[in-house]
Amino acid sequence: MSACVLIVDDDPVQRRLLEAAVTKFGYRAIVADGGEAALKVLDGADAGNVSVVILDLSMPGMDGITVLQTMRKRGIQLPVIVQTAQGGIETVISAMRNGAFDFVVKPASPERLKTAVANALKVEALGGEAPRSTRSGGVLTFKDMVTGSPAMERVIRLGQKAAASNIPILIEGESGVGKELVARAIQGSSGRRSKPFVTVNCGAIPDNLVESILFGHEKGSFTGATEKHAGKFVEAHTGTLFLDEIGDLPLDVQVKLLRAVQEGEVDPVGGRSTVKVDIRFISATHRNLLQQVKDGKFREDLFYRLNVYPIFVPPLRERREDVPALVRHFLANVAPSQPRGRIMDISARALSMLQAYDWPGNIRQLENAVFRASVLCEDNVLTEEEFPQIRAQVEGVVVLSERSADAAPLPPEIAPLPVETSRDTSPAEPIARNGFGMLKAMDERGNVRSLADVELDMIRLAIDHYNGQMSEVARRLGIGRSTLYRKLKEYGIDPETGRAERLAS
Repeated sequence: MSACVLIVDDDPVQRRLLEAAVTKFGYRAIVADGGEAALKVLDGADAGNVSVVILDLSMPGMDGITVLQTMRKRGIQLPVIVQTAQGGIETVISAMRNGAFDFVVKPASPERLKTAVANALKVEALGGEAPRSTRSGGVLTFKDMVTGSPAMERVIRLGQKAAASNIPILIEGESGVGKELVARAIQGSSGRRSKPFVTVNCGAIPDNLVESILFGHEKGSFTGATEKHAGKFVEAHTGTLFLDEIGDLPLDVQVKLLRAVQEGEVDPVGGRSTVKVDIRFISATHRNLLQQVKDGKFREDLFYRLNVYPIFVPPLRERREDVPALVRHFLANVAPSQPRGRIMDISARALSMLQAYDWPGNIRQLENAVFRASVLCEDNVLTEEEFPQIRAQVEGVVVLSERSADAAPLPPEIAPLPVETSRDTSPAEPIARNGFGMLKAMDERGNVRSLADVELDMIRLAIDHYNGQMSEVARRLGIGRSTLYRKLKEYGIDPETGRAERLAS
């Protein structure tokens, strides 16, 4: 059976054109005249047949961005190709950040549309997410962690010290930074390495079942309790219990958890006696637990019981030097599943692009991006072309290097505008006087420029762009006027003329 493509567009002419093109490509088409109609399809009988969505961004009522956000909230994991005829780079970037797979500019050529759909189907056929690598024996140590950044070396040192004791540990950090990996490394480096490691995602359990899942229940203790359940605490006896997203626990369950941590015993639901357990507690959260305590959403006494030994795992944007090693690690894991077992590499330009990106989803997002790129790649080397989402966001802000002659041209929405060079700016530091400015990330030797150099260019660009209106320049740069004038003085820019001119020394 051929793949099914859902076409979402309020323009009947555009719907017919897309339906004809998709049918000519050999796929089945379902059409929807707006966002609400599209969500009804995705919730209806045809939902299981849809493999790809072509979504217009500008629609009355529910626009394309809202459709993307709703799909994500409902857990609908389908590749979405967004199409736009108006709006700038912000619109495209917003769509990519909300999960769009690719974008096309109206009127899209048949070849471009066919390639976008084919690529989306490749990823959809493999599930859309990277396969998680597992180690034989299940024991992970700090030696297995792929890192070389100073920030993560500190995490490893703290983890190694923690592994030598049984004190409760609280691992903090954004989603996707690898908190569970750190917890498993602590377990694998401790005296409990051969004992159970039980993971509980506190944010994924319905409130009415949290107590039963954690502490267990007796048969017949409530409706549906047809059998006795030991609970996660008993399962983790003699080993480690990893409570992920601890900040999502209901307050009434926090009371029982406090007793379990203090006394080392639990009360099963419907049970007549307590059960003693010997457990190493490791908790993790992406929330600010101290703020949760101040807001009355987390018990203060439990917070101090769990926060005996805190470890903060920094986000990937604060340890960009880890990106190359992580990319090659993920490529090595993906390689065995590739046709003919080909081992892939990544180009220097693509690697620079990945390092320039902020990775709001952190390592988990990077892993999935590498997996998807490896599926799309027709060669044995990944290039920028295999990372359309990342490229759209990075190139909308920074020009990493000159584009190759044979690279596909960027669409008008994200193509850099022609560059003019101001009289006090060298050719190596281009400034665009209208539209989107461009800042070079690399110097002539191929090294990343310093933040001070980039900041100077940004101030010059803003002054030129807003014609020396310092109040507007400060507002757009997100700083106060006094800070702006201090920086002007530091960089030798004359605030009286309002232009980027060096003061005479």
